[in-house]
Amino acid sequence: MAEPLPALQREGWQIDVDRDFSFRLYEPEPDWLLQLQEGEGRDWFGVALDVDVEGERLPLLPLLVAFLQDPRAGWTPQKFAALDDHAPLLLRDESRDRWLRLPAGRLKPVLAVLRELFTATWLDAGGRLWLPRPQALMLDELLHLPQLRFDGDAPPGLLAGVAEVAPPQGLNAQLRGYQQQGLNWLQFLRTHGFGGVLADDMGLGKTLQTLAHILLEKESGRMDRPCLVVAPTSLMFNWRREARRYAPALRVLVLQGQDRRLRHHEIRDHDLVLTTYPLLARDHEALARHEYHLLILDEAQHIKNSRSQAAQKVSQLKARHRLCLSGTPMENHLGEFWSLMNFLMPGYLGSEAEFRQRYRKPIEQQGDQDAREQLLRRIRPFLLRRTKAEVATELPPRTDLIRSVALEGAQRELYETLRLSMDQRLREEIAARGLARSHIVVLDALLKLRQVCCDPRLLKLEEAARVSESAKLQLLMDLLPEMLEEGRRILLFSQFTSMLELIEERLQQEGMRYLKLTGESRDREALVERFQRGDVPLFLISLKAGGTGLNLTAADTVIHYDPWWNPAVEQQATDRAHRIGQDKPVFVYKLLTEGTVEQKIAEMQEQKRALADALLAESGSIAGWSEDELRALFAPA
Repeated sequence: MAEPLPALQREGWQIDVDRDFSFRLYEPEPDWLLQLQEGEGRDWFGVALDVDVEGERLPLLPLLVAFLQDPRAGWTPQKFAALDDHAPLLLRDESRDRWLRLPAGRLKPVLAVLRELFTATWLDAGGRLWLPRPQALMLDELLHLPQLRFDGDAPPGLLAGVAEVAPPQGLNAQLRGYQQQGLNWLQFLRTHGFGGVLADDMGLGKTLQTLAHILLEKESGRMDRPCLVVAPTSLMFNWRREARRYAPALRVLVLQGQDRRLRHHEIRDHDLVLTTYPLLARDHEALARHEYHLLILDEAQHIKNSRSQAAQKVSQLKARHRLCLSGTPMENHLGEFWSLMNFLMPGYLGSEAEFRQRYRKPIEQQGDQDAREQLLRRIRPFLLRRTKAEVATELPPRTDLIRSVALEGAQRELYETLRLSMDQRLREEIAARGLARSHIVVLDALLKLRQVCCDPRLLKLEEAARVSESAKLQLLMDLLPEMLEEGRRILLFSQFTSMLELIEERLQQEGMRYLKLTGESRDREALVERFQRGDVPLFLISLKAGGTGLNLTAADTVIHYDPWWNPAVEQQATDRAHRIGQDKPVFVYKLLTEGTVEQKIAEMQEQKRALADALLAESGSIAGWSEDELRALFAPA
């Protein structure tokens, strides 16, 4: 019916089809009609795709959706890719016992979009597909297909892209080009009721772009409710200071400290309300009494675990618009990014189980590029990511250096003894309980080995107490005097506050001046100002307390005393110095012990970085961790 009969007709044969012959094969007219319709309340968008068959208009979407959902079709990405552009694809219209001959070349781009939407489709009786408004953005590709005619009463402005907006008049800053683009994007999200993740590199001014957005909302008269910012405790003074500096017209309320409950009644009288993640649970009842114009999560990776109290509490707050700020929206795996998107637009990426099955497992474990491209298309409109290399070309160069040292004597013997015992324990645990249920043992083993590498005194074991030497601490003390003599201004990071105390002892013995910032520090702002003024050239900082939210551009040298497998954490710390406002070349030193777990962690960091790059930069490959890779950490050098 598709090929031999038409060929005979072209040769002059007359073809008669008996009326009782039930099989019919038709070819639609060349132009297909795409219609868009905005639903009531603007939360839904209706889509219809019709074809003309012998003068009759036929809705095509029900046929395509039924085909994609038919288990007998066994539709796979491989079969999809193998479609020949010159071969027909047959779809059956069950109600009329007809078949359509649809060219694969035309069908492919339509199926490419539907294949990502059909698990969450709503078809009405007329064959119209109703999509939640954010998913309508995925139809942008269809609008530009030459074989589709656009019709309907809904303007295509939704899909037209991001428009230029004028910055607010009261902003005390000149926005850089990429920051203006960020403001345009934030306004685009607000216009269409979308949530989004502003994922610029640390130091590119996410706070400034957000303040400009809030101030523009206030000046336009749209902001008749307060905006709520939830941030780490360490960022409270930074938000307060930046608001005072860049947007003095905003009335700011900081809910922090013992007397904060006395000010809960003032929330409605302010434009910008600041609170912290730790206070969410304690103050949730008071915060939930109000509705907000904009709900902003700074360092939004704090809700990367969707089951955490912070994620659940903040999701219960009511706001017109939601926004996440994070230079590291995904630190370990794709499930963390799902948690952020689920806060912003619940259900957009499906349930956590659906997301795991459809995206996370194929991408992380199988390296499925097709699934990766699908995910990128879905999140691209709602994720804005710029790196310093791309937009901050005026930044001075950054030089990354590794300084390694070998463990010797008693410290090496302690490390090997511990490694062997931990390796055996790990094998037994995995054999008995499986890898998924052995995380506590794995983390404990890694912690002990890392502590030995830093300084045996960190390890609370009797045999460790007898080891007095620390090769890495000695390496540090060899480097610091020369650096300080050269006039370097140094940030020294460690994840272990107890390690900072040991370093502090040596600095005091050598008569070196320093500042120290940990979770116990009271006046963070005063410490930062002293360093920025040049009062003291060395700043000891715990990674947890000072890895984010600090502007320390007076520094030109960053030292990471102890590495961890997540490169995003180290990157955030480095960006305390290498950020907008820095006018000196920055040197970043990573101290490693040779032939140890530290060296292997450094190698594995590159794989971890590839996972984040694949999502944020749309490049690189994605691979999941295996049991063999984990065991390699405990193997001999």
